[in-house]
Amino acid sequence: MSNTPDFPRFHALVPCAGTGSRAGTAQPKQYQMLLGQPMVMHTLMALAGVPQLSSAWVILSPGDDFSWPQERWPAHFRREACGGATRAASVFNGLTAMLQAGLSAQDWVLVHDAARCLITPDAVSHLIEACGGDDVGGLLALPLPDTLKSQTHFTTGSRGPRVASTVPREDKWLAQTPQMFRLGALYAALAEAANTDFAGITDESSAMERLGLSPRLVPGSVHNLKVTYPADFAFAEMVLKGRT
Repeated sequence: MSNTPDFPRFHALVPCAGTGSRAGTAQPKQYQMLLGQPMVMHTLMALAGVPQLSSAWVILSPGDDFSWPQERWPAHFRREACGGATRAASVFNGLTAMLQAGLSAQDWVLVHDAARCLITPDAVSHLIEACGGDDVGGLLALPLPDTLKSQTHFTTGSRGPRVASTVPREDKWLAQTPQMFRLGALYAALAEAANTDFAGITDESSAMERLGLSPRLVPGSVHNLKVTYPADFAFAEMVLKGRT
């Protein structure tokens, strides 16, 4: 298929420069071993199974000295040591590298967390099919299933946080990844936010929202969690074992 505005290509971008301090691991959490290989390799193997993806870019810290396995490394994936101090900076630097390499601004980029190792090729393909004809793009997300509480500020003698109020959940969603937007449009959105060191940018959708755009919400899966805390590793391993 030719690469034209009518037939854009799809690329993944995986920010992989974080330290994962909440995970309690001695090394960056994306390199923690799960079922005999680094967690990030489970993520990349899932993306490698998405037939629509023309390439994937793994954005590393400039000082990354991890010894990457070469046996199963997909030929159309590449690593770029241009990560920044924050996730948003890493994504912005990655998009810059993609454009400098000649990728079209009209191509779609799917930004996916390295620590969401339970993503499936089918889920990514579903997002592509749902958003490929959208004017803005979109993201995988889940309607909030639980009652949501806001907390009070800590006070002397409070013995921890206390409930301040119950927040209506009817229109609330939990954002996941991948998040899929036109490469040039996402670059422009993050370039504008770069002037304030990406203040308030918690994901790619939030950058697009700042421009007055409304990304599409595509139902995801409860299994597509971001491994964050020590207990999450055991859950991820259990799910991965169930797939073998």
